[in-house]
Amino acid sequence: MKRFDRLERIRRLDPEKDALEIYRLSTAHEFPWDYARALELALYRTYAVPRIGRLLAETGELTERTQKRYDDTALLLGAVVEHGFDGDEGRTAIRRINQMHHSYDIADDDMRYVLCTFVVMPKRWIDAYGWRRLSRHETVASVVYYRTLGRHMGIKDIPKTYEEFETFLDAYEEAHFGTDAGARRVSDATLDLMASWYPRALAPLVRLATLALLDDSLLEAFRYEPPSAATRASVRQAVRARGRLVRLMPPRRAPHFARQNPEIKGYPNGFRVAALGTRPVPGVQGCPIRRTGGAAGLPPE
Repeated sequence: MKRFDRLERIRRLDPEKDALEIYRLSTAHEFPWDYARALELALYRTYAVPRIGRLLAETGELTERTQKRYDDTALLLGAVVEHGFDGDEGRTAIRRINQMHHSYDIADDDMRYVLCTFVVMPKRWIDAYGWRRLSRHETVASVVYYRTLGRHMGIKDIPKTYEEFETFLDAYEEAHFGTDAGARRVSDATLDLMASWYPRALAPLVRLATLALLDDSLLEAFRYEPPSAATRASVRQAVRARGRLVRLMPPRRAPHFARQNPEIKGYPNGFRVAALGTRPVPGVQGCPIRRTGGAAGLPPE
């Protein structure tokens, strides 16, 4: 297999009808490392919306059990990619996601915004740092994939095209990014978690490199001092260099799914999808009353 053979296979598929297959090829074969980093930063930037960051701080999940929350989120989302919307494990993962979300009074616009980050941020990351740019087939397939996921989650008025996803995300961030003490605690805990994946002596360097990859709007929202222009340029050049190196390597033959990511530390003996995540009790640890509509959006049995 040659480096661009899989891209040619993707281009022979229908991005509407074969969206899951294309998305799986893209995330598990072509760009597994890039998608992992992009989705980490996609979720991270949602903390800059004060009511999202504040709610996450109130639950304590991302400040007191940061690694577990990271693991569970990656494994639940990854189970849908690996097993599909109709597979038992994929359906179970969606059910757990919905059970957790429906325990909180989350605004529809916030749910829609988070979904937009999953579509827009990976494309922006891969176009900037990947070994090739994301193809139009992959972009359309990603839109179809997340529109399907959004419908399973009961999200209303989901954008229809990539351009609509991008427009909604940019407008939402311009209107809603802001500073919040709770969100800053969640951000600090997340940066600490990312640094913990490397030798302790490298922690300050990892934190600085992560900040160098953030845009000015995020740095301002979290009140972080921006890294120097030279630092930002060096870090971004290094990530681009990694992409150029990957381009010269043989293509991946076996898929790499989220459950195989080395950053997932909490389940050395394996896990059950049905047991992942939290089971919030209304009125306890930041959990408000159940959302209107209860379990709407749960996939059918």
